[in-house]
Amino acid sequence: MIEIDYVAAIACEAGENILEVARRGVTARKKEDRSPVTDADEAAHRVIVERLRALTPSIPVVSEESAEPAGAGGAPRFWLVDPLDGTREFIGGNDDYTVNIALVEAGDPVLGVVLAPGHGLLYGGAAGQGAWRQYRDTPRTPIAARSIPETGPVAAISRSHSNAETDAWLAEAGVTETVRAGSSLKFCLIAEGTVDVYPRLGRTKEWDTAAAHAVLSAAEGSVSTLAGTPLTYGKPGLENPHFVARGRQ
Repeated sequence: MIEIDYVAAIACEAGENILEVARRGVTARKKEDRSPVTDADEAAHRVIVERLRALTPSIPVVSEESAEPAGAGGAPRFWLVDPLDGTREFIGGNDDYTVNIALVEAGDPVLGVVLAPGHGLLYGGAAGQGAWRQYRDTPRTPIAARSIPETGPVAAISRSHSNAETDAWLAEAGVTETVRAGSSLKFCLIAEGTVDVYPRLGRTKEWDTAAAHAVLSAAEGSVSTLAGTPLTYGKPGLENPHFVARGRQ
């Protein structure tokens, strides 16, 4: 069994690298797909990949900053990493960016760590072990998703990716209160019982969601496609369909 503490330590080391880049000043450039990248993305990628390969030499590591379209090449067990999720927030000086590290087994994210360096927040969760939240050097606190309150569901929505389709879904679901958050923190808000649902009716990649999905699952929440089937990982091209993350049903 892989100890989540080791993975959390790797995420924290990557987070320190990101904060060091932020202190020096952030310079952004465009990747081939026109998405932004910074020295912080690449510094975090290097330390995470190096540490994971040392920890588990036989398990492939798939990172946003090195992934090929084939993804994990059909491996039944692999690490799935987004070294800096929310690069646009990071560039803009918003702290809603995260370091995401997940272990995927047979299509399911079974262990995940999500670090928000700018907020000093660390989330973790693993199948059969529950989920927790830690603020800076304080003790870890167990977290669990909540059932929808009688007043109706509260939804997490993206700071930078909204559309008419999402607005229509929220209206149909009876959502009257929303909370804006960036990156994978929207899943974590459900996991800690702050909000109830997060619909994502737009493009995402597997590394955007796997770590926070693992945390949410460990907190007794779920993530499903619009057809109601579980969201799985290791798909061709690492593309996610539209999905909805939920708390307790």
